[in-house]
Amino acid sequence: MNQQILKTEKKAVEKVLKKRKGVVVSDKMDKTIVVSVTTVKTHPKYQKKFKVTRRYKVHDEKNEYKIGDQVFFVECRPFSREKKWRVLSLVEKL
Repeated sequence: MNQQILKTEKKAVEKVLKKRKGVVVSDKMDKTIVVSVTTVKTHPKYQKKFKVTRRYKVHDEKNEYKIGDQVFFVECRPFSREKKWRVLSLVEKL
């Protein structure tokens, strides 16, 4: 019984990593890419749908991703003041 409780507590304590998919819009920095993520939101009162674009600075250890590539990236420990994401995988190469 105690082992089951410990396992469930352990799962609850594990942090769920945030995962995003976006398009590389800049690769001019060393070991850093800027990824643009576009989401569609709905206005609470008027129900109009609109696009919201957010840009993330993402760690790219080998400088292998270029402008136009689609990538998956996840949250991780901070690399710098603005860079708290790292590339997980390449979705589509341009």
